Amino acid sequence: MTRPSTPAVTLRAQPTTVPLVRPFVTAVRRATVLETVLVQATDDDGRIGWGEAPISAVTKATTAGVMRAVHGPLQDLVAHSDTADHAEALRLLSLSSESGAARMAVDCALHDLAAQRAGMPLYRYLGGRSARISTDMTLSVGNPATLSRATNQHVTGGFDCIKVKLDANGDPLARMRAVREAAGPQVRLRVDANQAFTAEDAVRIITTLEDADLGIEVIEQPVRSDSLEDLAYVTRRVGIPIMADESVWTVDDLHKLIDLQAADLVNIKLAKSGGIFVATQLARLASSAGLGMLVGCMIESTVGISAAASFAASLSGNGEPSTAAGTAPQDLDGGLWVGSSPVAGGARYEANVIELPDAPGLGISAAPVGQETAVR
Repeated sequence: MTRPSTPAVTLRAQPTTVPLVRPFVTAVRRATVLETVLVQATDDDGRIGWGEAPISAVTKATTAGVMRAVHGPLQDLVAHSDTADHAEALRLLSLSSESGAARMAVDCALHDLAAQRAGMPLYRYLGGRSARISTDMTLSVGNPATLSRATNQHVTGGFDCIKVKLDANGDPLARMRAVREAAGPQVRLRVDANQAFTAEDAVRIITTLEDADLGIEVIEQPVRSDSLEDLAYVTRRVGIPIMADESVWTVDDLHKLIDLQAADLVNIKLAKSGGIFVATQLARLASSAGLGMLVGCMIESTVGISAAASFAASLSGNGEPSTAAGTAPQDLDGGLWVGSSPVAGGARYEANVIELPDAPGLGISAAPVGQETAVR
């Protein structure tokens, strides 16, 4: 029996820069613009699938490197794959040595094409039922007064889950007290240290936060990413659940984390995993090991957020993940930091809810009129 083939796919990458609405500050970086590469995958029938490769020190990708990868080895890989749902190309992408961000862009564009070909929104194509995904809101590193003001602004704006970036400077307890006081007792609080602490300091700080009874539901990546032993050291000694982020990029990373019982949850991001194909493997492995999970993102445009939210919707019927604290909002507020969208269509935010379109694929049509100035 002859296997059906998909129309040939041509990839086109476009560097894009969009100003942020405010600086994004963590323990490891400060950003004022979104630097990204948008990828269009066009098939012989004229369909266009969209993907995104966010550029930063975190993703370990450069614009030049992504452009070279997309127009070179990844284009060659896609050109030599011929299954109707792009399954062969997606599998080969997962084995590529190119950066996770570059692979994410092509993987998501191929998933977009496959869903369009099936005449289904991507979230339904992946098995999801709900087009509404709730998210937390991230607060940059700041002093207590700044954090209090930001918390009040976002809670008033409809957010019921706040994630606070902490670094190794200042007083973490004072900062989190200010956030809790501004948020009130019903708002969920998360902490993301972005590798800021040593293992011993992390235990000391987290224990102080526990003693203060601030109701923090998770501490994300308190120690450096290259030491799962340090992460396990912290996890064994504190009561607040610990979530791995930068420590888990691949399925092998997650296997090692599980073997060491190094964390209670994992933050799955498409730019780390290289797209939806591997992210799905990570989610299945985490679930089988009894780990909670959240779907996260970098600072990304509508393109990347639409793909990540579609993947998140596939994890359960209502798009809410299972975490150590029960069902909880995803970690997909990255698009709210971007001043404008470089495309038309796709996901949109309504306060703390991401609304996915009912159109086939990601529902992205083209760059909006006047947006060309944001594309270099």
